[in-house]
Amino acid sequence: MLALAVVAVAMGVVVFVRGGSDAPARAQRPEREWCTPGTARSGLCPNNEPFDVKEYLTHGDAFDCPGFANQADAQAVLRADASDPNHLDDGGGVACRGLPEPRDTTPVPLIAQQFTCGPGDIRSGLCPQPDRTFDARYFVRHGNDAYDCRDFASQADAQAVLRFAPEDPNRLDGDRKGIACRDLPGPKDVEPVRRGTP
Repeated sequence: MLALAVVAVAMGVVVFVRGGSDAPARAQRPEREWCTPGTARSGLCPNNEPFDVKEYLTHGDAFDCPGFANQADAQAVLRADASDPNHLDDGGGVACRGLPEPRDTTPVPLIAQQFTCGPGDIRSGLCPQPDRTFDARYFVRHGNDAYDCRDFASQADAQAVLRFAPEDPNRLDGDRKGIACRDLPGPKDVEPVRRGTP
């Protein structure tokens, strides 16, 4: 009898600590209260549908990458104002590479044309000089599809990234045959990387 009383008290404590019997239902609520219908899609309300680029252009340097629900939204803002008052450009006309999909990594031409390589910039499609150092880790730092073949100076550099991260977060090996960005210029490295099962 005493054991049953102890179990009943313990279950009551668990329910109280978890916030009552409706705790699982509250945990499954899809959005915060301020994400009402008509609220624009943003980092706070990533599942809302409307997105208004103009809202991000009228306040100067008021928004940063976490303020966007996805990379394509940030890129749309950069594309609408290439002067980039929000400082979204990660280099060469692509905004907020670390944000999730959907993605738009086609560079904004005006920004890409004005980009100049600094002394510490690694070798890339923007800074293709062969004497620059190359670091494959730079191209997997975001862990998602943040870089495309055009971001590499050569096929061998893209292959080095695939070799460093065979899970291929940048989707450089579309046919999964272990060779990245076949159409890039040399130097070439066409020794296949073992990819494993999809």
